[in-house]
Amino acid sequence: MSDKVPISEDEISFVVNGDLYKVRVQSNWTLQYLLHDKLGLTGTKEFCNEGACGACAVIMDSRPVLSCLTLAIECDGKTIETIEGIARVNHPLIEAYVKHSCMQCGYCTPGFIVTAKALLDKNPSPTEEEIKEALVGNLCRCGTYPQHIKAVLEAAST
Repeated sequence: MSDKVPISEDEISFVVNGDLYKVRVQSNWTLQYLLHDKLGLTGTKEFCNEGACGACAVIMDSRPVLSCLTLAIECDGKTIETIEGIARVNHPLIEAYVKHSCMQCGYCTPGFIVTAKALLDKNPSPTEEEIKEALVGNLCRCGTYPQHIKAVLEAAST
């Protein structure tokens, strides 16, 4: 007798960056895996896979979430926005992040921008302290933290 437990599959439908998707997902898939590996939205990064770095952040129903800790099956009926959707509409954060050299290696940048956009959607004129609080869960190995604050403040003023 096998100790292997069969993995169930279900169909979900959800909107990603304005596009409707209907996909079959396995019960153990994370949202990060679904977006990155199955839908090809490679801006959603996998780094720590423990919810500690913010590289996998996406906006789900107007809230930033860590896609590595969110099961894909939980996303049925949800609306999700990724870095690709933010870039597609040329959000002011994109230009501000480039102008203020917020990235060195760039791996953390999508998570920072997604989290910052969620903040600006909720609070279009955040203070420096509110920006720091919103970005506290995003890690950057290159240490560009002061630049992120400048970029978010500039995007907020646009």
